[in-house]
Amino acid sequence: MSDAPEPGFVRVRLDLSYDGKDFSGWAVQHGRRTVQGELAEALRVVLRLGAPVELTVAGRTDAGVHARGQVAHCDLPAELWADHRERLLRRLAGRLPWDVRVHRVSEAPTDFNARFSAIWRRYAYRVSDHPGGVDPLQRGHVLWHNWPLDEDAMNAAAQRLLGEHDFAAYCKKREGATTIRTLQELHWVRRPDGVLEATVKADAFCHNMVRSLVGAMLFVGDGHRPPTWPGEVLAAGVRDSAVHVVRPHGLTLEQVGYPADAHLGARNREARNRRTLPGAGDTGAAGTGVAGTGSALDAGCC
Repeated sequence: MSDAPEPGFVRVRLDLSYDGKDFSGWAVQHGRRTVQGELAEALRVVLRLGAPVELTVAGRTDAGVHARGQVAHCDLPAELWADHRERLLRRLAGRLPWDVRVHRVSEAPTDFNARFSAIWRRYAYRVSDHPGGVDPLQRGHVLWHNWPLDEDAMNAAAQRLLGEHDFAAYCKKREGATTIRTLQELHWVRRPDGVLEATVKADAFCHNMVRSLVGAMLFVGDGHRPPTWPGEVLAAGVRDSAVHVVRPHGLTLEQVGYPADAHLGARNREARNRRTLPGAGDTGAAGTGVAGTGSALDAGCC
């Protein structure tokens, strides 16, 4: 399957951020306000198109989730891109609502695919355990947890979750999609203002994965479970009713990583291979890719 734009078209990369509070997630939904809907309509207006452009995104965030480093792409007629490239960013700023900003527009390599070319996504989740609650100026981006939290215990629990695993116990299953992921980073730090911040980085995420992992570690941090418990849940491979999916407003997509331009095509093909764990009797490429061939890649829903 070729990822290149059609002849006469240019692939355009958009780097954007948004406050997820008033959005029903990224993806277009009938009768609901979404990031994709706002951005596609803004592009339609400023480019004077007859219909909204088709956008492909690195990670489809859920309702209420924020993004600082989201990436999307669209294909535009080469002449249209040449006419608008110098002023497109400013025109989008004048057309988009206050809670969505495109901060970079650039011509991408022909093999670039915001979704399939990505090799990692990095999220942050922010929690306050201050007995007086969250600073009102941060209330839209920080969860309040009404128990003291031990970040050392949470980091001990996090170590047991790193690596390539089937994260079925921490994901909402989707038909035809694998739940095998490689969790590259998971650690907590307490900022000078007392807010606990988790960094969560993986090749991709399945639905509710980040918020479920955070929920499990909060249960460890407040002493309700031992640090070994999240790893035991992972090994069991089934949802545990004690693992809560925490609220979305504490979560932000911070950054998406891509390989060098020369490796984009290979990454696109790899990402479409069906992933299985070694020894699982797979028919695809074990340990590569993040989704089943022919199925939707759940690349960032969290």
